[in-house]
Amino acid sequence: MSTVVVVTATVLALLAVTFAIFKPHQTLFAPPQLQASMDVLHAARLLHVTGALGPESLVFDRHGGGPYTGVADGRILKWEGDEVGWTEFAVTSSNRTECVRPFAPELEHICGRPLGLKFDKKSGDLYIADAYLGLKVVGPEGGLATQVVTEAEGQPFHFTNDMDISEDEDVIYFTDSSSAFPRRQFMFVLLHGDKTGRFLKYNKSTKEVSVLLRGLAFPNGVALSKDGSFVLIAETTTGKILRLWLHGPNAGEVNTFAVVPGFPDNIRRNSEGEFWVALHAKGTPFSRWVTSNAWIGQTLLKVGFNFKQLHSSFAGWKPHATAVKLSEKGEILEVLEDCEGKKLKFISEVEEKDGKLWIASVLMPFIGIYDL
Repeated sequence: MSTVVVVTATVLALLAVTFAIFKPHQTLFAPPQLQASMDVLHAARLLHVTGALGPESLVFDRHGGGPYTGVADGRILKWEGDEVGWTEFAVTSSNRTECVRPFAPELEHICGRPLGLKFDKKSGDLYIADAYLGLKVVGPEGGLATQVVTEAEGQPFHFTNDMDISEDEDVIYFTDSSSAFPRRQFMFVLLHGDKTGRFLKYNKSTKEVSVLLRGLAFPNGVALSKDGSFVLIAETTTGKILRLWLHGPNAGEVNTFAVVPGFPDNIRRNSEGEFWVALHAKGTPFSRWVTSNAWIGQTLLKVGFNFKQLHSSFAGWKPHATAVKLSEKGEILEVLEDCEGKKLKFISEVEEKDGKLWIASVLMPFIGIYDL
């Protein structure tokens, strides 16, 4: 028996024992307590998305209407107020025959899976980052979204995720999270140590798309600075918020803007120029060990643990919600949590508007509204 086989077998055995022995309250797996955090998000009001699941991103139109959100069955819904509730605004795929279940990951490539949403404030058009169908756009009246772009440099998008729009430059900045794994296998991106993600720019005037950064570890949320001098990209696997300078003496340079205590999803800027980062889950000693050593994650997949077990282990078997507010310089200003997951968990975006936080979740059937 070769040394490699012996080592692999030993590691598998140790991992199996570890999973069997350690419980959620143990230090290895438990979500950490964060300094200066406030456990207040359990006070949020829940707005259920009837008949749907996974409102991943939230956006308001230029008149303040909404929010609009994309859900797991490929639809874009609009909130019309308490009396009317949610209405269907748009879809990203014309093939809707099989899209009848709120959650059917095996059909996402057919039905579409809208993730990041952004309105062009000048035209009123809604741009959609569909995980499988690329960048799409739909007019102010809604309906079937049309195609914007599906590839860059001859390489199709495999996991289109989030975006922001520069109104001044008429440019969309967006992420393609992996060139190897689709959205339904997002845990594989983490466990394999995948670094095939790209950060791209689409020029709406010239219709040209270009790759600005490549070799990224699960690039996710995107947010431009208030003055447009830089753009932030959340790197989910590493917990880093990267800053790419777009203008000024540092144009073209990339550095680490901040490191957040978990796995960041979307980033949204508020009116003051600060940034809200939604954490899918806080980082635990176990999850950081795995993401820092790709061979461990790959070994876990070989063992045969299913998605629910792996996902739960990364969340410390204790669903929770964490929102981090960063300054324009990358300093952590606030950390708001629902530590026990009493109301919110697995959040994907935090949108600040008129003294409220609108909080989305890629897995839950509701959004949260928290009064600041």
